[in-house]
Parts: sequence; C-alpha cells; structure tokens
Amino acid sequence: MFASKQLFLLLLSSAFAHAQDIAVFSTNVRVVSLLATVRDAQGNVVPNLTKEDFTLEEDGRPQTIHYFSQESGLPLTLGLLIDTSLSQRRVLAEERSASDRFLSQVLRPDKDRAFVIHFDRVVELLQDLTSSREKLGGALARLATPKRLPGRPNWSQGGTDLYDSVQLASDELMSKQTGRKAIALLTDGVDNGSEVDLSRAIESAQRANTLVYSILFSDRRAYDGVYASMNGKNALQRISRETGGAFFEVSHAKPITAIYTRLEQELRNQYSIGYTSDSATPAEGYRKIHLAARQPGLHVETRDGYYTSH
Repeated sequence: MFASKQLFLLLLSSAFAHAQDIAVFSTNVRVVSLLATVRDAQGNVVPNLTKEDFTLEEDGRPQTIHYFSQESGLPLTLGLLIDTSLSQRRVLAEERSASDRFLSQVLRPDKDRAFVIHFDRVVELLQDLTSSREKLGGALARLATPKRLPGRPNWSQGGTDLYDSVQLASDELMSKQTGRKAIALLTDGVDNGSEVDLSRAIESAQRANTLVYSILFSDRRAYDGVYASMNGKNALQRISRETGGAFFEVSHAKPITAIYTRLEQELRNQYSIGYTSDSATPAEGYRKIHLAARQPGLHVETRDGYYTSH
C-alpha cells in the first residue's frame, strides 16, 4: 500500500512539475478570501445578498469585508474522490452514472477542469486535471472494486484509505490551483487503512483552500452486521464543516441524483468574500473565522479558519 501511494505521489509530481506553487496565505499577506453559500431554514440557496447582510470575525475580533461579489464565474477546479472498497460494490454503478451526469452539467468546457481519484486499499489518480468530458467519462468507466480476498468476511476485505485520498488530492493537486476549488467525496465514511488521520486530511484541504462536499452513500448489507456508519458520518460531517463545504446523505427520499442537483446549485450560487486581517501576530498558526448572516434563520456555509503560512 505504501509503495502504491509513493507511486501516486511521483505521478502527480511529474504531471504538475510545471505548475507554480502558490502559498494561499502567508504571514506577509493578510488578504483572506472565502467562498460562502447561504441557505434558509428549508435548505434553499439564498441569492442576492450584499456584504451588509453579513458579519465577520477572526479569532473573535470583528473584521471589515473589503471584497464582495456573488460570483460563480470564477474557474472551478473539481475533484471527484470515489470510494471503491468492497463495501461500495452494490452502489458503485449508481455512483458512476450519477457522477457522469453531474460532470456534464456542472463543468464549463471553456473554464472548468476536474480530476478523478478512486480509493480502496490504495489511492489512485484515474484522470488528472482536464476539461475533456470524454477523458473524465473514461475514468469513471474504469471504477471497480478490488478483487475479494478468499476466506474472509466482507468487513475485513482490506483497507479503505479515505483520509489519505483527501490529503493527497489537496496537497498534490488542489494546492497548485487558483480560483474556486471543491472536492466531491463519495463514500460510506469508513476509513481503516490511511497513513494520515482525519485532522491531517482536514488541514490539507484547509491549506489548499478547498471546499469538501461529503456524500454519504452506504450499503448496510456490506458489513455483515458490523456497521460503522455513525463514526463514518461524524467524520464526513466534520470534514465538510471545517472546510466550508456541505454534508449530504443518500437515502430513498434523497437519491444521489437529487444530491448532485443540489450540489450543482450550490456551486453556481457562491459568494466571494475577502478581507484584510487586522492581526499583527507574525507567528504561524490557525486563525478561526466566523461568517454569519444578519438575518435570522439563514445558515452560512464557509470554512471555519485558515493557516497563516505553510
């Protein structure tokens, strides 16, 4: 497994060696940029707000919003991270077809790019950044679960490197991109093989200024009664909450196609907000952000902080 991850890193380093490393934040540059989505109590996206409709704090201190626009015109870099462990074998076909439709609807050929990663016992880049729908569709067509290990129950059929996939996608791809960046993470939330922990995965996404939209798609029959859905759900909720994305759970009432439609709506209705931090503290560290709507009943989705440097 380690060798496979090293190979993945080497592949990405070679593929993106020409790209310029971008420090999203540093101790010398205090302009902080946020992407935010606002929803009402029914979960509907709220458009047409102004900067006067928001309050902003950093580490508890009020901040002044200097840059504001309701803007989805910025280029979008989208990563699809899809769980192909054996626990997903009965839902993988549905994930594949819904993901293909989603990419067709959300990507603009002249502006946006996407990549596809699958993870199970290994993390593998199936398609690096491209605007080609044909290449992305080909990558989705290659999604498959690993071969079963004979004589072992379903729940013990190897590792699921969920956290590693988020960390690698963030560090090796997203950190080198500009504009709007989002990951759609399709999984049951169970991780039992990663080399990094949940906190490290979240930190990587935060440093890469990447929103993570988690989609919990689980098959209760996959674990022979040993089902870890609550731990997985909590982990996915935390990843999305701390990176500024959103959490969704597939159900009979909310099929994956409906969730993708909602995600598309969210990506097309984001507020771009920027401010200059008033902090004079030069030390590297994490700073908490609290962005809220003045109007009662509105919920703001954005990341909850940033690192002052790498």
